[in-house]
Amino acid sequence: MNSMQAIRQTIATVAIAAAAALGGITQAAQAATPTAASPTTPVRYERLTRDNAVLLIVDHQVGLYTGVRDIDTLQLKHNIVGLTKAAQALKVPVIVTTTTEKMWGPLIPELKEALPGVQRIERTTVNAWDEPRVVAAVRATGRKKIIITGISTDVCLAFPAMSALADGYSTYAVIDASGSFTRQQADLGVQRMVQAGVIPVGYSNVAVEMLGDNAAPEANAVYSALGIPFAGLVFNLNQYFSQK
Repeated sequence: MNSMQAIRQTIATVAIAAAAALGGITQAAQAATPTAASPTTPVRYERLTRDNAVLLIVDHQVGLYTGVRDIDTLQLKHNIVGLTKAAQALKVPVIVTTTTEKMWGPLIPELKEALPGVQRIERTTVNAWDEPRVVAAVRATGRKKIIITGISTDVCLAFPAMSALADGYSTYAVIDASGSFTRQQADLGVQRMVQAGVIPVGYSNVAVEMLGDNAAPEANAVYSALGIPFAGLVFNLNQYFSQK
């Protein structure tokens, strides 16, 4: 295999992995796919738990939401609020940061309401990881696995996720609890993160992974927070028949 073939296969691998995280193969990934099978590098699975994870919420602000185009904003709000409430039910630390509120506005009301008593860290840096108070807050938790969401995906999510990764943290980017200003920007942001080693996840599966056991006392609170209709129906049926 010559160097050009190797480069093309690497690009294809990254594009396909990113597309899979977004629920489908994008045109960019299809165009980059070589005729030969692309090599894959096994990644060791490291389980997320309520005891080793911290949730970092970046720039879910009113002004930034007005520009989101790659996901319905009502769905985005549902997902970030659900993840936040699930994390709280599991007593996972939650750190919230905003940027230049005079420019981009306050935290969205739905998220603020879900975070009573949690103080946000307002900063001016584009990359949240460039703000020492954000890094200090994460370090204070003593946890090395960071679950991150942000607006926009290619900047507010990607930059701190990759920076924290470079500082020795395992970083998990919640793609469906983040948003961007175009689909292309979102795709490129995910591709760049995957290439760097950030792990793309969804809001519900990351919460259920931390829950770990459906018999746990927090299970009902977690599933209720996630707002998954079929899960609520099954739980209610189970409760009904358990009383028979």
